Amino acid sequence: MTPWANGVGVGPYELISPLGAGGMGEVWKARDTRLDRVVAIKRLKGAHGQRFEQEARSIAALNHPHICQIYDIGPDYLVLEYVEGAPLKGPLPVEEAVLLAIQIAGALEEAHGRGILHRDLKPGNIMVTGKGAVKLLDFGLAKLMTASDSDVTRTIEGTVLGTVAYMAPEQAEGRPLDERSDIFSFGAVVYEMLTGNRAFAGDSTAQVLSAVLRDQPRPLQAPPALERIVRRCLTKLPAQRFQTMSELKAALEQVSAKPAEEQPSIAVLPFSNMSTDKENEFFSDGLAEEIINALAHIPGLKVTARTSAFAFQGQKQDIRKIAEALDVRTILEGSVRRVGNRIRVTAQLISAADGYHLWSERYDREMADVFAIQDEIAQAIAAALQIKLTPAPAAHRHYQPNLPAYEAYLKARHFQYKSSTQEAWVRSRAYYEQAIELDPKFALAHSEFGIYFLVLAVIGMLPAREAMPLTRIHAQRALEIDPASPQAHAVLGVVAGVYDYDWKGAEQRFRLAMAREPVPPMVRFLYGTYYLLPIGRTRDAAEELERGLKEDPLHLAGRVNLGQYLQAVGRSEDAVKEYRKALEFDENFAPAHALLSMDYLSRGMLPEALAAAEKCYSLSPWVPQAIGQFAGVLVRTGNSSRAKEVLPKLGAGQAYGAAIGLMIFHFLGGEIDQAIHWLEKAIEERNPGIFFGLRGPIGKVLQSHSRWPALMRMVNLPGAG
Repeated sequence: MTPWANGVGVGPYELISPLGAGGMGEVWKARDTRLDRVVAIKRLKGAHGQRFEQEARSIAALNHPHICQIYDIGPDYLVLEYVEGAPLKGPLPVEEAVLLAIQIAGALEEAHGRGILHRDLKPGNIMVTGKGAVKLLDFGLAKLMTASDSDVTRTIEGTVLGTVAYMAPEQAEGRPLDERSDIFSFGAVVYEMLTGNRAFAGDSTAQVLSAVLRDQPRPLQAPPALERIVRRCLTKLPAQRFQTMSELKAALEQVSAKPAEEQPSIAVLPFSNMSTDKENEFFSDGLAEEIINALAHIPGLKVTARTSAFAFQGQKQDIRKIAEALDVRTILEGSVRRVGNRIRVTAQLISAADGYHLWSERYDREMADVFAIQDEIAQAIAAALQIKLTPAPAAHRHYQPNLPAYEAYLKARHFQYKSSTQEAWVRSRAYYEQAIELDPKFALAHSEFGIYFLVLAVIGMLPAREAMPLTRIHAQRALEIDPASPQAHAVLGVVAGVYDYDWKGAEQRFRLAMAREPVPPMVRFLYGTYYLLPIGRTRDAAEELERGLKEDPLHLAGRVNLGQYLQAVGRSEDAVKEYRKALEFDENFAPAHALLSMDYLSRGMLPEALAAAEKCYSLSPWVPQAIGQFAGVLVRTGNSSRAKEVLPKLGAGQAYGAAIGLMIFHFLGGEIDQAIHWLEKAIEERNPGIFFGLRGPIGKVLQSHSRWPALMRMVNLPGAG
């Protein structure tokens, strides 16, 4: 192959200067001596030059303002339109990114309409002119590397790392491609336009490919409607992406580039129970929760999750302050009065800016009409906020249970959320069982009952070997009835991971749980806490919780868990901020005091550490972790005599959960051999709480112990902490 140089003639073209080179060849700026115009010439290497002619002719037939034109074909080169501009680069303002994305989508739409895929879409193949117009380069060249090639690995090895970062999972695995593969690459490009960072990063080809196949990108700081578009493009399964570029382009054109604060948003407060029977509070809570679920399916509407919205129950606070705390622009409040088989529901939609009513209505109906009322209220809210309601909320309710079963389910949920006593947990279980007996096809009741047993295992009220099999049974039953239930898939993912230690099975379950929008915040919390954290992806776990907290900002357990993950990756100051945020809302939230105590210890602030540990213990004296931590901090601060009074509450370590408490106690006392011993006992009892020790600050110390690799083998995880 004769070297090219300035002034050399290539057919009727005179080379001017090199523009770049890559794995497939080199590109030069040149002058067409016949037409006296500047062109770009790409010379292709080896096998690429032997195979390009037929496809180059088909690409040349494309005529679109945002596709770089092919002018001519030589023996081993292409003559292309010369584009004055610079490669696409982020971060860009949202408005500019959306305009460029629409242009790119239009070019791909034209090509796909002619049966042509790009297959190598990346920022380096997208030029932006000085006038802000897009030009796509190298169109169709990547099509030379099809699944019919003898070895897809050869394609990847001959490709720069940047290209690998934009490959669809099916392309990376050598499976057949279609336009949805370009849609995935398009999503990665738009993500980079908005953030300035790659959606899938890594220091090697293997790391990048692993991220493409398994990881979720970091959350976008973009209007939610645009974020949902990008997230849908980047779904691992082609069937879950936009199915055509036309559909994707239409979605982009509908995106409003308004600042995020102008996005329609709402919090549904618990409805007041106006009935004479105070136990009917369960029904008013349930009505509000069902309206939340219906509103969550409205595109373009941000809806605060139940946990955060219900945190204000029974509090006399100004609507505007509540809206500020929940970061929403509107509040729905109402009341329910029930007499016999009739109910009266009143609802008011209030603007947080000025406190004025945007809409209000009263519904007098039979109890049997309760589901219709929920949908009517959601429809009215959508109309008041001028949001298109597609599809209607009713379409998302896969199954409508009979009324007695529904009431029993609401009572079960009511007592579970009010579970400050053992009696409340007992009553909750009885109502779940009643709901399922009254309507065995009530999938949601099974799914929630599964979570009920999971929580019992986590807080130590029921041994994991009793609770987790029941969790599995009810989640499986929920899926038999409703195979698309994200919550049931997530719960089975938890069981597979922290009980079976089957991490591949857990990954598959969580992938199914998160395949459809909107992803419930609870699913994100479970994914981060019981999958990403245990397998060592602590940063990803933190990002997933941050996403969930956008929709459920007052989920206190999620917030303190986020703090733990931030602490584990060295962001101690940010972690402390999360603990304090939790305490600002509930000064008696024991886990936040426990974690603050550990942070104080790490800073050598012993009096503060003792005060926080004692506060945690006073709030939850029956919790093994609180007992072990308080006793351990007492020893560290020279109060060994009092520690001897507290520690016996853990007994000989035989009771479920005691092993974790003893592990914490010995760790704080510097008795690492004993800490390892009790951690092993906790693993043997399959306690889900062990992973906070394995992957948190405690694990960073214990991982240097000779027994550490054996412990990690027990849970089927790599030995590194």
